[in-house]
Amino acid sequence: MPPMPSRIVVVTSDVFVRRLTPTLAAFVRSERDFRVIDIHRPLPELCRLVRANRPAAVITEWLPGITEAILGLGCPAVVAGTGKRFPGAVSIDVNDERVGETAARFFLDSGYRHFGCVGLGTDYSAERRDGFRACLERHGAACHDFRQPEPRGMQYMESWHDPPPALRAWLRRLPKPAGIFAAHDPLGRLVCEAALTERLQIPGEIAVVGANNDELVCGLTCPPLSSVAIPWARLGALAGQWAQALIEGTPAPPEALLVEPGPVAVRQSTALTAVDDPELRRALHYLRERSAREISIGSLCKELRLSRRSLERKFAAILHSTPWETLCRIRIESARRLLLETDLPMALIAERCGFGNPERFSVVFRRQTGGSPGAFRKAGRGSPAPPSAK
Repeated sequence: MPPMPSRIVVVTSDVFVRRLTPTLAAFVRSERDFRVIDIHRPLPELCRLVRANRPAAVITEWLPGITEAILGLGCPAVVAGTGKRFPGAVSIDVNDERVGETAARFFLDSGYRHFGCVGLGTDYSAERRDGFRACLERHGAACHDFRQPEPRGMQYMESWHDPPPALRAWLRRLPKPAGIFAAHDPLGRLVCEAALTERLQIPGEIAVVGANNDELVCGLTCPPLSSVAIPWARLGALAGQWAQALIEGTPAPPEALLVEPGPVAVRQSTALTAVDDPELRRALHYLRERSAREISIGSLCKELRLSRRSLERKFAAILHSTPWETLCRIRIESARRLLLETDLPMALIAERCGFGNPERFSVVFRRQTGGSPGAFRKAGRGSPAPPSAK
């Protein structure tokens, strides 16, 4: 008779279970039985159901007050969605400051000079805002903040309430065109609705980038919402690996495991370029469309019939960059996505992103990010699979 599979209880919302299930399903083949419990059940009932299932380990989404009660049941636990540390548990999350930084880099590279950030009163929202603001400040830009209170009794997906007058007034006052970062996708949807209510053009006057890249939110927003992608598959894999490791007796790591976000998934709520100068706008389109090819600034100027000296002055005055530096940033953003989302070797990534050879790729990547491509890939994937206990 085959052995009974170890039971792992997953305490989560419907949103999180949709994000994690595709990678957790692979662990069923390694004799793991998963039971899902809705985290929004009344707390006494929730704890009773967890105990009744006699789990070997628990994977839980982080919610203040609820997570602590679940951990108090004494089961080995993985907490997803927070960088907070809990004794004996494994915490797994995306690097939220990097999420904000990714949105800021996207707007800067698109030529935006005015910026806003719409957040909530949560830790992850504050970290994403801080990353957004810090990146802008390094480039000499300021950010206008708006804090949106969370409506009582509404869950993550339920952001269809009317835009508040304060948000609408804030949007009217912003200098335009403005790039606005929303701490998560439902907030981004709310910003888009508020802008349309005020008859502001999206993305002509207001461009919006959310975070999480939830297809059900981004695709149903009008216009469809651009969003910083979160590597949910990697987070789900880490949660499953560490739940299994805890069952086998592996001690929890001393620090939270943070993975790097992906790039901005571009939809209609953002423009690829937001500069008024037509020559500069044509040059930026050219660089984005041909970044994977072997091109030179000379060939750009010749094909577009532009004066190189004039174009370089416009890049310096408006984007505070050179055409070559802008091309390198565009290529590095593509490389970041391939490093996080694929297992392609460095030579092939260098070729696909237009660098020609891995040595040149490594030099430019270090100059742009401060580290090597290999170190970025390792950090972006969090801790490697935990070792089995002996």
